[in-house]
Amino acid sequence: MHKIFKYKLEFDKMEVLMPVGAKILSFQSQGGIPCIWALVNTNAKKHQLRKFFIVGTGEPMTSMALAGLEYIGTAQMSLYLVYHLFEVVR
Repeated sequence: MHKIFKYKLEFDKMEVLMPVGAKILSFQSQGGIPCIWALVNTNAKKHQLRKFFIVGTGEPMTSMALAGLEYIGTAQMSLYLVYHLFEVVR
């Protein structure tokens, strides 16, 4: 069976344990907390630790760092804070 699950992200620990094959659908702020929503197979027997990286608008990023990242989405956390989420894929 497939369901959509929400995963809260913490700035000091950007790792989430998800069922293998989970597909990330969205990255948004909910109540000022960065969250991702993913379509998961609830019957999956294996889980994997997926790692993420958040960068704010205007913060520097090196081309080496970008080489191992896949863009997920952008979320406006407040009137002035906008964050961009990447998954570490290397």
